[in-house]
Amino acid sequence: MKNETRKNASYILMAINILVVILVSSNLRSPIISVSPVLADIKNALHLNSFQVSLLTSIPLFMFATCSVLVSRFSHQLSISKLLMYSLIILSFGLFLRITGSLWTLFAGSVFIGLGICIGNVVTPGYIKNNFPKQIGLMTGIFAVSMNLTAALASGFSVRIGEWTGFGWRGSLGIWLIIAGLGLFVLILELIFNKRNSGQKKAALSVSDFNMFKSAQAWNISIFMGLQSLFYYCIMAWLPSFLTDYKMQEESTGWVLFMIQITMIPITFCAPIIASKMKNQRILIVFICSLMLVSTLMFAWLQSQWIYANAVIIGISNGLSFSLSILFFSTRTKNSANAVKISGMAQSVGYMIAAFGPPVFGRLHDWDLSWKSSFYFLSCAVILMFYFGMKAARNKCVED
Repeated sequence: MKNETRKNASYILMAINILVVILVSSNLRSPIISVSPVLADIKNALHLNSFQVSLLTSIPLFMFATCSVLVSRFSHQLSISKLLMYSLIILSFGLFLRITGSLWTLFAGSVFIGLGICIGNVVTPGYIKNNFPKQIGLMTGIFAVSMNLTAALASGFSVRIGEWTGFGWRGSLGIWLIIAGLGLFVLILELIFNKRNSGQKKAALSVSDFNMFKSAQAWNISIFMGLQSLFYYCIMAWLPSFLTDYKMQEESTGWVLFMIQITMIPITFCAPIIASKMKNQRILIVFICSLMLVSTLMFAWLQSQWIYANAVIIGISNGLSFSLSILFFSTRTKNSANAVKISGMAQSVGYMIAAFGPPVFGRLHDWDLSWKSSFYFLSCAVILMFYFGMKAARNKCVED
């Protein structure tokens, strides 16, 4: 009888753990992506200039860059579940602050949103490695799919959500408080369940003294992570602007973003499962970088022609590159403590690189109104990404 009770408790805990992964990951991209389709409305309502507009994307990235290492260093002092709960509380506060209506709260909210997402980004790979050691590929796929599905909804329906709620851009950005609230509810359930079933495995991290910044492989993973993020956020931040310049109707640009995110969903689910069974992932790096290079040159030379085909190319390449980045955190480390550490380092270094992407991309457009220089900049980033990706894809742990 006791064995059966323990077995049932184990199944319930596993179901809760899966829900935690789904709901936490659903909050890690959509609060940022939902801004792009309604940028014009925000700009007009609060009288923002172009630099202030670019900060709405860059502030969360700078938060990722400056806080990720700090999160990983202090992560052993609390259980992973509590860290994730605090991340959603901070995120919820930021989401509320961002829509209250003033310029100050808009940027302050972005800071808290960046911090909340930063904690979730860093800790979730450790949560997966700790709770699903034999299903890392599958759970990484579920993590990535949940993130990209909500990002797709944010891209395609952000404007419509504002219309349905009757609150305009505030409704478009505020709706994500509901998802954050659901995530908080499930995490509280998990904490209560673990407290009542103290004999169950606890999701706490061990302490690791390993210095990630002295590992060449950790640097390869970090720079690869940063360059693939730079590519993604440049496209996400500026796609509505350059497609409008390419004579595409403004309302259609959100659907191009939606197409990119939808394409990423099956890729981000399958890629970690397949990649985790490969001895090394170098062939995937070649495939990813080839597609990204084709995409940038299509934008530079063909502009909005074949735009939906290009959206599919971006979705496939970014889905693969993002999945590999997250998978490396788990498969290139020997324990969950170091998985969190490499996650912290990679996201700190990586998002510091990525944060400069949208402003540089936009600044190059000020110099060259055709956008060609901006896309040549992305092409150079892809070439660098290939170099570091080939090194990161070797079957070598950061501790080796």
